[in-house]
Amino acid sequence: MTPRIAVLLPCYNEEAAIAQTVAGFREALPEAIVYVYDNNSSDDTMRVAAEAGAVVRSERMQGKGHVVRRMFADIDADIYVMADGDATYDAAAAPEMVARVAEQGLDMVVGARVHEAAEAYRPGHVIGNRVMTGVLAGLFGRSFTDIFSGYRVFSRRFVKSFPALSCGFETETEISVHALELRMPVGEVETRYFARLEGSHSKLSTWRDGLRIARTIVTLYRIERPILFFGVIAALLAALSVVLAIPLAVTYLQTGLVPRFPTAILSTGLMSMAFLSGACGLILDTVVRGRREVRRLAYLSVPGPLVERR
Repeated sequence: MTPRIAVLLPCYNEEAAIAQTVAGFREALPEAIVYVYDNNSSDDTMRVAAEAGAVVRSERMQGKGHVVRRMFADIDADIYVMADGDATYDAAAAPEMVARVAEQGLDMVVGARVHEAAEAYRPGHVIGNRVMTGVLAGLFGRSFTDIFSGYRVFSRRFVKSFPALSCGFETETEISVHALELRMPVGEVETRYFARLEGSHSKLSTWRDGLRIARTIVTLYRIERPILFFGVIAALLAALSVVLAIPLAVTYLQTGLVPRFPTAILSTGLMSMAFLSGACGLILDTVVRGRREVRRLAYLSVPGPLVERR
């Protein structure tokens, strides 16, 4: 049975590039339906996309994360191709990525960007991507070479089990963590990354969105690894308590007195907070394990790409 393929293109003011993007994916995947989800564009993105042959829909809540949530909820397909509508991703790579999902039973294939033109990828974004990728690998044990790539192919099982809680550009980080946490079979394919067309402008703010992405990683780590997150806090509080207590202990052994009583109270309070933090980590770890089991069961309840359909 031929899998149903949906190409999902979130867009915001991409009048200059959306026609070329739609045409590229229609040529690369002629059997697919191309959907363009407009996110309150003030230009003619919707009209141009419709004229190019896409199914055009809209999402009023501003932010890429909101658009991804809506697309994943609305569209019913077997394989999903997600890219940006700015013509920077190589549509010709889509068939190979789709084939890997269908033939190898992968739940996600990431199009790792290889930029050939200097103007395609700002230096600050290159550095930020490498730093964040390293942080994610350190936190979760493994990672992708390009965690911020917006070019991805998903199985139905991934899409229908993904909670999509993010609002903005941090959605790619949430997608990566979802795959890593549930230990899904995933892959990467190097794809060309082009410079934007004239008249098309990036909506990504290096510092604002970078800080939001960093905050998302910390939040996800707190949620998914509570025993380590709160354990580090407990260790720091305990270490500070011990440092403050050592001079007090030495003075007490020498004189039998505790002359700095406020410091003793502070040290005792810090150690109490350390024990409380450690206890919170242990309790939340139990909760997270139960929640992860539920997520895993929800993930397994959807047939994978290798399951034969009758």
